[in-house]
Amino acid sequence: MNLHSDCPYIAQFKRSQELCKSEQVLTDRVTITHMTTKWGTLALGLVALLCGMTPCQAVELKVSREALQRTLRQQLFSGPDGRYFIKGSAKSACWVYADDAQLSFTQDRIVARIKTHARLGQSVHGTCLGISLAPTSEVSLEPYGEGETIGFRDAQMIKVSDRRELNFLLAPFLSHQVPSSMKVDAAELMRKALEGSTVSSGYKVTLDKLKIHSIQIHGDDLVVDADGDISVK
Repeated sequence: MNLHSDCPYIAQFKRSQELCKSEQVLTDRVTITHMTTKWGTLALGLVALLCGMTPCQAVELKVSREALQRTLRQQLFSGPDGRYFIKGSAKSACWVYADDAQLSFTQDRIVARIKTHARLGQSVHGTCLGISLAPTSEVSLEPYGEGETIGFRDAQMIKVSDRRELNFLLAPFLSHQVPSSMKVDAAELMRKALEGSTVSSGYKVTLDKLKIHSIQIHGDDLVVDADGDISVK
């Protein structure tokens, strides 16, 4: 079936025309703070009866800073007391761990501020002979869209410790593990948002695919613009 030629109506997710506003926690990881959509009731019925599936356009998600911060903490700092051990463990004499991750938005980038605690030296009979450090590290990241995923790249170190041996451990942690733990599956968020469509509209509306085109930072939100296809049954 050629959707563009056979379908008499194309249902749209459109930013500029609002009928329904959803503000809710979709999962324990990410909050969509604002999502707009416009549905024509009669048109939706025609889509359901005659098309079965139709492209949707201009989907907009607003993911809050708090949601991204919660994602990072749950993915990376899920250990006891919210700690992530970069070296060693809680039972080790010498160790390095990070905690207390805080995110902020600066212009078009995201800054992750993370507290580090370290005991560096030699383990002798269960005791670490060396020095204790507690620096705060910062890394700046660029958000980008990759298919259906919100990702983060171009890690730039803003602040690290003044100890070379500690920076050797912090650099890969800040530039690789932190951004990979912040990834968000935007398509999954949309699917969860549409789960209640049967109750509200009488039709089962599902998202078949999503293509992210741009991501921008507006205030305290990460604004994602994308195109996608939905099915109506």
